[in-house]
Amino acid sequence: MKKRAIPLVDLSQFTNGTPEEQTAFVEKLGNAFHEIGFVGVVHHGISKQLIDDFYAASKRFFALPEAVKRKYEVPGLAGQRGYTSFGKEHAKQSKVADLKEFYQIGQEVKNGEVPPEHYPPNVAVAELPEFLRLGRQLYEAFEKAGGHLLTAIAIHLNLGKDYFKDNIHNGNSILRAIHYPPITQEPASAIRAEQHEDINLITLLVGASAGGLQLLNMEGEWMDIVPEEDEIVINVGDMLQRLTNNYLKSTTHRVVNPPREEWHTPRLSIPFFLHPRSDMDLTCLPNCVDDAQPLAYEPITAGEYLNERLREIGLKK
Repeated sequence: MKKRAIPLVDLSQFTNGTPEEQTAFVEKLGNAFHEIGFVGVVHHGISKQLIDDFYAASKRFFALPEAVKRKYEVPGLAGQRGYTSFGKEHAKQSKVADLKEFYQIGQEVKNGEVPPEHYPPNVAVAELPEFLRLGRQLYEAFEKAGGHLLTAIAIHLNLGKDYFKDNIHNGNSILRAIHYPPITQEPASAIRAEQHEDINLITLLVGASAGGLQLLNMEGEWMDIVPEEDEIVINVGDMLQRLTNNYLKSTTHRVVNPPREEWHTPRLSIPFFLHPRSDMDLTCLPNCVDDAQPLAYEPITAGEYLNERLREIGLKK
């Protein structure tokens, strides 16, 4: 059996386990985020039926004619809601666009707690009313699972279990359906998604319809990430790395093109980028700064950092 590239944890041991199981889960998750920056999670509480239904709706959306999809591309929103057409986004160090198109669903603020101008409305697709409805249900399921994982990380960092709770309530998270179309000609040095790190706190990725996801390990080798059935893949984003002064690792990853004989195979993947509220302070935690690990970053808020990064990847002008 092929060796796993990332450790595997069982979230139910944290949400429903004994105190001993919870402690063991926190240690295993914390070590995985510190040493590798990636972990696989089973028993995460996200319904397989819901995942399958949203996959099917996403496939139907990306199969629509180009002119129809472009109706849902909203100028001036930096791709944060609705459709982003093929070839718009690139990794921050690359000038070549990734081979993908995508659709983004964002936070819908309840109780008017956050000024609505921070959260543009989601874009409904007239041809597929179920697409946004299912996406919002999946968004909320991801938010819940991600909240449990951040509670465990807060305990691991000795911050108290509720450290992230208010920061992610009505946070700026994004559910993204990504479609990598079949490759029809030799790509001009582009791959499906060039090597990058994620911007947010953590990313939750539900099984992609085709392989290709790789992480760059500490030895500088690219490792294939092959999730098992019903496993979601979680990785640390740059905001969490920054907050912990590089103690938790935001690991470089990419999506490579399939072998030539599989170029006709499209790839669909559904990541959930868990963001805090824009006003969260990302100043490095004092307990992550010492002589061995001197302060690496200037203070910044999550909103300021997000804007800086959206410009780097070509979504914001």
